[in-house]
Amino acid sequence: MIRVLIVDDHDLVRAGIVRLLQDVADIEVVGECGSGEEALTACQTLNPDIVLLDLHMPGMGGMEAARRIVDRFRNTKVIVLTAESEAPISRHTLKCGVAGYVTKGTGIGEMVKAIRTVRAGQRYLSPVVAQKLALSGIDGDTSPLDKLSKRELEVLIRISRGQSNREIAEALHLSPKTTSTYRARLLEKLNASNDVELARICHEAGLLNNVPSDG
Repeated sequence: MIRVLIVDDHDLVRAGIVRLLQDVADIEVVGECGSGEEALTACQTLNPDIVLLDLHMPGMGGMEAARRIVDRFRNTKVIVLTAESEAPISRHTLKCGVAGYVTKGTGIGEMVKAIRTVRAGQRYLSPVVAQKLALSGIDGDTSPLDKLSKRELEVLIRISRGQSNREIAEALHLSPKTTSTYRARLLEKLNASNDVELARICHEAGLLNNVPSDG
């Protein structure tokens, strides 16, 4: 049985997904959450195999929740469920370590296929997302953030939230000197002159969701 946790800030969306999955023999919905904060607690107590996670939520937001779930719960896989299918967002979400990307409005067949595929240890992308990712490489529709590593993205997001070198170093278990090196590298790679410009680039890429600092 595949244990699934549903995370979305809209009650009707969660209820609809539950209805879709309740008759699937090998899938059990073990819980529902309305925020990223609740999802972290639920992962600790429920130990789901799969988290179906909305990308855009108030508070922590889906991007940060996905990153933390991937980092903290090695046996839990994250499938992003969102109305957003633009390629730059998809690429950055995948860099956070999520295992699947399914757009809202997808049919029950594709959702079940995504859950089963990810549970089997493979990555799953909705066809529309896979197509946009492929075409972005052909058409040159790329983001300046595509050249960044996962760690550089983490540092960028934290800089964009106004965290200091010391706060970033403590959160990511780095030395302040290493954090300063990452900051300098980001300024160079993104052709930015200060933290405000880094935050603007991060915001335009859709990576900020009013996420609070770690606590």
